[in-house]
Amino acid sequence: MSMGQSVGMKTKFKVAVAQVSPAQDKACGLEKVAAFSAEAAGAGAELVLFPEALIGGYPRGSDFGTAVGSRTAEGRDAYRKYWEGAIDLPGPESAALGRIAAEHKIYLIVGVIERDGGTLYCTAAFYAPDGQWMGKHRKLMPTAAERLIWGFGNGSTMPVFDTPLGKVGALICWENYMPLMRAAHYAKGIEIYCAPTADGRDTWLPSMRHIAIEGRCFVLSANQFACRSHYPDVHGDVTPDTDEVVSRGGSCIVDPFGQVLAGPNFEGECVLTADIDRDAIARGKFDLDVTGHYARPDIFRLIVNESDTPAVVFTARSTGTKSISLEDS
Repeated sequence: MSMGQSVGMKTKFKVAVAQVSPAQDKACGLEKVAAFSAEAAGAGAELVLFPEALIGGYPRGSDFGTAVGSRTAEGRDAYRKYWEGAIDLPGPESAALGRIAAEHKIYLIVGVIERDGGTLYCTAAFYAPDGQWMGKHRKLMPTAAERLIWGFGNGSTMPVFDTPLGKVGALICWENYMPLMRAAHYAKGIEIYCAPTADGRDTWLPSMRHIAIEGRCFVLSANQFACRSHYPDVHGDVTPDTDEVVSRGGSCIVDPFGQVLAGPNFEGECVLTADIDRDAIARGKFDLDVTGHYARPDIFRLIVNESDTPAVVFTARSTGTKSISLEDS
């Protein structure tokens, strides 16, 4: 029986990563998730991971009319259009993703642009095989110019879900280069470590292999594959070159010893699958458990704040007869 395994937990199963172009059009994004989920489930996958910002889009190449100290009217309108392409969690598109998960009886993890009031977040949304929304992870640290358009998540959305396939969580793109964030997930016992991304650099696969070895976990990374033609709104009057690849993929699946089980693929949109044997995790933890027997808490300790940190907190006020919430006043 595998580490932490209880009755009904699977030891061996198949997982998939879907390498897909992003879609700012929500209907198009849902169609992509439906089609590639069907393909993955048809190949026997019980968990399917999609890339960062698949629904809502990753606006590669756009500056939204910004320079230090100035914004343009055109840039503001570009942001408005991008905001309109984002989804609410929960909301109708989220419900549709749940139906896709239920139809194919899969755990489904999808990168979306989430809208919450006037702020957008780069989010990974999780769905169970019965279609229920499990929860979400908001990217803690948008990278470089991403900070112009995405808000910062906080510790309240860093879940690791206990499922019959093992403990599942996600870090988005360059969050995977945050050592303390990785350590927090290792401490939660993550076994199926999902890394949706928009990074196709040569350095990405070595990073995924390192994380798999460091955490003694299975690492699934789904990247976008996209040509310039997928970004017509971003390039304005520039005629898109349909053949120029601007996101080359590189999706992969890696085992707890750093062995690449599937990928990397740089050819186009695809589904990659691999067979998981959770017993490999216990074999790996034998000589390396970075938050267990290989830790030195007498010297190094990490404190993680998982509380929500809203900008405005409403408390009750007394009227002498009853308490009235400021939300109702």
